[in-house]
Amino acid sequence: MRVPLFLLALASLFHTALAVDLRGRISWNELCPNVGFLGHAKVVLDDDKLRGGITEDGGFVIPDVPAGTYILSVVAHDHTFDKLRVDVFETDSLPEVRPYIPGTPLSPPSAIALPYPIVLTARKKNDYFAPPQSFNLLGTLQSPMMLMMLSMGAMMLAMPYLMKNMDPEVLQDFNKRQSRIGSLQSSLQSGDISGGLSALLHAGEEEKPSTPSPSKTATSSSMKHRSGKHKKR
Repeated sequence: MRVPLFLLALASLFHTALAVDLRGRISWNELCPNVGFLGHAKVVLDDDKLRGGITEDGGFVIPDVPAGTYILSVVAHDHTFDKLRVDVFETDSLPEVRPYIPGTPLSPPSAIALPYPIVLTARKKNDYFAPPQSFNLLGTLQSPMMLMMLSMGAMMLAMPYLMKNMDPEVLQDFNKRQSRIGSLQSSLQSGDISGGLSALLHAGEEEKPSTPSPSKTATSSSMKHRSGKHKKR
């Protein structure tokens, strides 16, 4: 049992020698003047893979950070901070801090080097309040639904005047067509498809005799012309 315990202690010492306590602080400004305005927040590496709390003076420590490349960000409800790229080395050299734009690749790194310990500043105060919109009469009247309703209302108001000035024969034909359409709609709504089809066929048969064929009109005109010639003789 002594050998495994010795190896475990040696491995822990080796890991501690390679790990780094990442340090930094929040620089207060007019957007976030103190920790009271900041509220509950934390500093995380790679989406909460490693984390550290923020003290009253704005300082933070992320303990035991192994060598590697990380994205450092501040998780806060009311404020937005810049994200940083942090490179931790296996040697005794200090970590390198560079700006990072979300959505861009990590390599190649930015040529701009930032100081260490890390200094972060609030860039924006999040505002979750959306003021209620006031009633806009012009915008309501310009909406497509309202325009359709107004046009339908105008047609309903103008329909009696149009029908009053319409030719009697045209009005009678219009009423017949409306009654056919109404009977077709009622039969379709009731599920009587055969009745609707028969109404359509009946309407087509009624329209055929009313329109004389060109051959008949030509024959009648020729007969009239011949009768006129016989009368002249």
